[in-house]
Amino acid sequence: MTTTQSDLLRDVSAGRLRPLNQTETKSALADLKQIAGTEPVAADLLAGESALRDFIVAALTLSPHLREIANLEPSLLVAAIEKPLSPQIEALVEEARRAWLPANGEGASPTESEVMSRLRIAKRRAAFLVALADLARIYDGRVTTRWLSRLAEASISAAIDHLLLSSHEAGKIVVPDPAAPSRKSGLIVLGMGKLGAEELNYSSDIDLVVFFDETAGIVHDPDDAIDIFPRLMRRLVRILQERTADGYVFRTDLRLRPDPGSTPLAIPVDAAMIYYEGRGQNWERAAFIKARPVGGDIAAGQAFIRDLVPFVFRKYLDYAAISDIHSIKRQIHAHKGHGAIAVKGHNVKLGRGGIREVEFFVQTQQLIAGGRMPSLRSRSTEETLSELTEAKWIDAETRDELISAYWFLRDVEHRIQMVRDEQTHLLPETDAELRRIAYMMGFADVSAFSEALVTTLKTVERRYARLFEQETKLSSETGNLVFTGQGDDPDTLETLRRLGFDRPSDIANVIRTWHYGRYRATQSVEARERLTELTPELLRVFGESKRADKALLRFDSFISGLPAGIQLFSLLGTNPALLSLIVNIMSSAPRLAEIIAAKPHVFDGMLDPRLMAELPTRDYLAERLQTFLAPARHYEETLDLLRIFASEQRFLIGIRLLTDAIGGVMAARAFTYLADLIVEAALDAVMKEIRAAHGEYPGGRVAVVGMGKLGSFELSAGSDIDIILLYDYDDAAGESDGPKPLDATRYFTRITQRLIAALSAPTAEGVLYEVDMRLRPSGNKGPVATRINSFEKYQREEAWTWEHMALSRSRLICGDEDLVNDAERIIGEVLSTKRDVAKIARDVREMRALIEQEKPPESIWDLKLISGGLIDIEFIAQYLRLVASVRGVGIDANGLSTAEALKLLGGSLMDRNDLDVCLEALQLYTEVSQLIRLCIDGTFDPKNTPSGLIELVCRAGDCPDIRTLEAELKRLSKAVRKVFQATVAS
Repeated sequence: MTTTQSDLLRDVSAGRLRPLNQTETKSALADLKQIAGTEPVAADLLAGESALRDFIVAALTLSPHLREIANLEPSLLVAAIEKPLSPQIEALVEEARRAWLPANGEGASPTESEVMSRLRIAKRRAAFLVALADLARIYDGRVTTRWLSRLAEASISAAIDHLLLSSHEAGKIVVPDPAAPSRKSGLIVLGMGKLGAEELNYSSDIDLVVFFDETAGIVHDPDDAIDIFPRLMRRLVRILQERTADGYVFRTDLRLRPDPGSTPLAIPVDAAMIYYEGRGQNWERAAFIKARPVGGDIAAGQAFIRDLVPFVFRKYLDYAAISDIHSIKRQIHAHKGHGAIAVKGHNVKLGRGGIREVEFFVQTQQLIAGGRMPSLRSRSTEETLSELTEAKWIDAETRDELISAYWFLRDVEHRIQMVRDEQTHLLPETDAELRRIAYMMGFADVSAFSEALVTTLKTVERRYARLFEQETKLSSETGNLVFTGQGDDPDTLETLRRLGFDRPSDIANVIRTWHYGRYRATQSVEARERLTELTPELLRVFGESKRADKALLRFDSFISGLPAGIQLFSLLGTNPALLSLIVNIMSSAPRLAEIIAAKPHVFDGMLDPRLMAELPTRDYLAERLQTFLAPARHYEETLDLLRIFASEQRFLIGIRLLTDAIGGVMAARAFTYLADLIVEAALDAVMKEIRAAHGEYPGGRVAVVGMGKLGSFELSAGSDIDIILLYDYDDAAGESDGPKPLDATRYFTRITQRLIAALSAPTAEGVLYEVDMRLRPSGNKGPVATRINSFEKYQREEAWTWEHMALSRSRLICGDEDLVNDAERIIGEVLSTKRDVAKIARDVREMRALIEQEKPPESIWDLKLISGGLIDIEFIAQYLRLVASVRGVGIDANGLSTAEALKLLGGSLMDRNDLDVCLEALQLYTEVSQLIRLCIDGTFDPKNTPSGLIELVCRAGDCPDIRTLEAELKRLSKAVRKVFQATVAS
């Protein structure tokens, strides 16, 4: 990291970045002109034409985060323009490392808030300079990640020194050397993952594991250590991640410690060693490959890692652990989908062909061979790929492809995070935002960037797939599989047992049923031949799933309902990813398995290889619905086609969620878009029928309001829908003008009744949605359809607080444009009425207490009802909407999701840390509950749930096992309840 000529921003190559658009360019130039008013260097830059000027303007248009820092601290931008970058960053890293020391080396130790402020300022400045150097390609990804890792290490070390010294000064511990508090303290702080490998990304959180040596002698009574050190770690997390006026340093995660659901934040060394030697799991072996001391007693940390080597790296070539490796693969989960890869919304870390697959490619082989080959124990991904080549485990071409792909994807990840300093790995879903990333990567347009990205992802996916194909060949051949005759072949039963089936005789009987052609799908000779060829692979893949017998019986139920089988069996034979997906459904998602067994047609959409590449946006679904309904000749046929389309699209959205092609938040949007379109199409069909029988009503207009989860874009796989039907008409009219005229009340009531029937009446193709209209004015006592003036009068004069809370989640989803505008205006005015804040707070608290009393949660997994669960978060958002105008916040927060409403209102009305807690919890609850609702009906109980689903739920919650996830839910729900109590205060 020495200074060279290329360490200066002014040496940036011409055309390195393109500005986002003209509007952003004008805005960035206006900001720079303001800075130039006080900074001559900036004025000189703007005065002429240069590659540096173009680069700075473009960078500020592409990253709102960098522009905000430049405006906050113009002198930092000037220093970046004027001076070599590396010495400045080096000085800031050193500044962070010394944050615990008295200013100028004299006087009293700084307070905790002073340490926090110093660390935040150093982080903000260093990250700004690193980002500019990275965008200018003065630094490549390797240098960028190394600087960010050094900054994190310096910050952690300074925070630990401060904590130890302050405890020493308070008389709670005695450090051997107050001038170097960490030395010989016995406090071990290990950096895991990318921090351990010195490959930290731009807005990364940091994974730490903390141990302490009770025999180090710094605690007067060793029994007190178990209280003192975890308390210090809580302060460490606060120092590093709490948001203040100066920002934050690093989000900090301590969940990689042994059994995090039931252990303190810091663990005695001896207890940790006993755990790893006796109960350590595969994912922990993988995690410790990258572990490195980053703070505290470095010598003790190095000794701990040396002692852990036999646990991480087994002494012999670990081929016997290949099934364990597959288990890690399920826990880390990088699903090999089939067909094209989507660019919009793709997760460059966890998605297909992503960063995690490169890392896992490396770690897998380290776990297998690292015990015998110490050269393979490197923490760095690139270094290990080179060592694998030296050891002849992979060829040079594989090494070069994966190194190139890894750093390309890391660059993409950095740019995604540089935009707004958000810890995300998802590419944007809109062209405008994707263009931002393409330009930051130095591409001329989105198309060129997308092509390069897809090529890279496919390269990684191909290499990753080959790794597992090679490992499969290491296992023995399948063994005897004979299913002829009436009786069981003993060798076949033994093979089935070895493959993982608990009831081999029952499984043999099922397969004989296939061979005998008892199902329509197996009646043709060709179909049976294809199935016979497929059977060994089918049994092997099903056998790898837990509860293999149940999964195969669900598959049997599926093919028993198929009208024909040859196309599917041929596809499964040539497409391992599709077979893997079917096994995934049968072993993890009983609810989806039942759907495809009852309605095999929903599976047809799976045969389209473009499926995973297409995000289920509103436009995408609308286009398909229009095409699908085109052949309908009459009302009943339209309703049947709507049911077929809805069931198929719900299933396909679910498949995308199951395979991680989309996350829970996007799935909620997609389920809601689908419901919007179905309701609109059903209303159109109903209106045609009503007009044919009863004519037009003069001036008649209808609009449908979505309430509850439909209104807030949060439907899940099995949701019912809450709606209100509003109408209006000309007062002068007496009745409709058709062959069977009706007065106004009966005309619009008839429309509503027909709409409810169109959506919820069972036909041969099932039910579209259960419809709930209890949120209409006066509830079940009121008329099913409500005239707009009655609706307005009721909401302004009679509605209770809880009804206004419900109204804050309302959204007009279809109908007459003028009536929709009227309704939106009324709802906006009603919600913005100035209220008695104390009364609203009291009503909201009473409502929450009533729900708690009448509907207590069944377990921690009842994410809606638990204390600090979804209802608490929704109530916070609804409360803020009702009091916003009184608090002087005139924001229109109608028609938004709960998360969007919280971000919009909470930014002004909540403590930033409280808002972050709610958003983090809401994200986790959404991801987990969407998956659970997709896969099973009823309550989730880990003890009685398919193990495949448990792995999927852990993946959705980004936790290595179910106990960790449960602990995370308890932590967050407790924090949310505190926020609820603080926010909705009297």
